[in-house]
Amino acid sequence: MKTLGGRQFWGDVQFFHGWHIQKNVLTGRFRLLDGDDIRHASGTLKECRAKLEQIRKDRKLPAMKGKGVIVIHGIIRSSKSLGRMTAKLKRHGYEVFPFEYPSTRIQIPEAAEYLHRVIASLEGIEQIDLVVHSMGGLVVRSYLAKHRDRRIRRMVMIGVPNRGARMADRMKRNVIFKAVFGPAGQQLVSQPNGLIGKLPTPEFPFAIIAGARGSINGFNPLIPGDDDGTVGVASTRLPGAADFMTVHTLHSFLVNRDDVIEAAARFLKTGRLRKDGEPHPIPRKSPGDHQEEDNENKKDDTGITNRVF
Repeated sequence: MKTLGGRQFWGDVQFFHGWHIQKNVLTGRFRLLDGDDIRHASGTLKECRAKLEQIRKDRKLPAMKGKGVIVIHGIIRSSKSLGRMTAKLKRHGYEVFPFEYPSTRIQIPEAAEYLHRVIASLEGIEQIDLVVHSMGGLVVRSYLAKHRDRRIRRMVMIGVPNRGARMADRMKRNVIFKAVFGPAGQQLVSQPNGLIGKLPTPEFPFAIIAGARGSINGFNPLIPGDDDGTVGVASTRLPGAADFMTVHTLHSFLVNRDDVIEAAARFLKTGRLRKDGEPHPIPRKSPGDHQEEDNENKKDDTGITNRVF
């Protein structure tokens, strides 16, 4: 039976090439889907795994190996929003795993546990890279709070509110916002004592691509400084990044732009976002560097530093 592939009620727990097993967040039931989102089994996890094993034997499917990339969507989105990115990475020779999770039904740490199960299921994959959009980056950082996998090599964060989203600050008590964005939406706030403020910085190399207008006020007058209409540029800037760039576009369009897709693929391959290979890292800050960091953010908000359009 053809399905919608997940969206907001299913989360992936296991991958094998294009096949994946999902868990329903409401019922706890599992199902096995192929790469075209056709359901081949449903019931318990044991039943779905048994069916997958049968399919592996019947079709003589080879074991997984080589390089893999997990692509992770943001809140209220699905892996379909990264379809062009997925296709490009496949052309570069990666085995791509489009991770689905019920972003509006669970909190960010719960989504991280779905990701943990998926990473653990990638038997045979020797190297894992990550390309994440918006809240997807926070899911990875939440995963890193509890888990490690030596195979994870690099990550590209696209429009990720690493310091919280000012729009979530403004809307968190709004009834419609609560209904649409769910419990994870409440965790997107920029409060220092909130979830985001406690998330670890990745220890492996990562790059950041932010959407921006290239002006003092950005696209959205409700967000201080430059922004992509949803996330402020300053919020994306996580100290420790190996490279950073901005692109003149809105938040929702970031992952579908050719220049963003090319930059992401380039960083996974070379560790650099730009064609000329010049990195724009964001240095890690020591406890005594808070004032310097504040000044850097103010410069960033005015469009002076690290602009690439």
